[in-house]
Amino acid sequence: MNQSIRGKVVIVTGASSGIGRAIARLFAAEGAKLVLAARSIDKLDRLAGEIGGDPLTLSIDLANPSEVDRMASETIARFGRVDVLMANAGVYVAGDVARGDPNAWDNMIAVNVNSVFRSVRAVLPEMIARGSGDIVVTSSIAGHQAMLMEPAYSGTKHAVQAFVHGVRRQIAPYNVRIGTVAPGTVLNELWGVSDPMEIDRRAGLREGLRSEDVAEACLWMITRPPNVTIRDLVMLPQNQDI
Repeated sequence: MNQSIRGKVVIVTGASSGIGRAIARLFAAEGAKLVLAARSIDKLDRLAGEIGGDPLTLSIDLANPSEVDRMASETIARFGRVDVLMANAGVYVAGDVARGDPNAWDNMIAVNVNSVFRSVRAVLPEMIARGSGDIVVTSSIAGHQAMLMEPAYSGTKHAVQAFVHGVRRQIAPYNVRIGTVAPGTVLNELWGVSDPMEIDRRAGLREGLRSEDVAEACLWMITRPPNVTIRDLVMLPQNQDI
């Protein structure tokens, strides 16, 4: 029997834009109790006003380890538990390695890799003690196939894939699930697309996914019956079938 997220406490990182914002809107409509985490408190507050339900908004710099711990502790202080972690925040840096900026890579690794590892670590003890919980990490098709112009980015997503696969086997005995959603091109701010008409045009040409498409896939993953684990959900625009 499928599960519901109504009343569940859900942390969404990177909630101020793109996939995270779409997850927040969809999960709010499904009755979840939301914790919205991102750097821009103004954007989070606007989103909170749109979706209602009195979500907890947290201005968090996920590149800062102490901020990750604060996100978990403030969630527990407010709601008493964490039912779902949507570890979605990410940074995208592409280009030739020979002309790349290692400082930009360091920041990308801090957000795409370190903050994911730390966020998962921060919520697991409570989930394990309760014997219940779901974690979905936003990965990428670049986590399954090293992309020509995205070697550093691909490296961060491969790291996430390996981490999730190892953690999954450790936590399965405690009835806690973890998996990744790995989209191809998503038509949002991370990929430099924000105009609704352009999103509609390119989606109509099957050149990209909408953020809402990914949010719906995430909802489907965590509402599967308890005996079902979705290890990886890879989703591509039809015309990006690499």
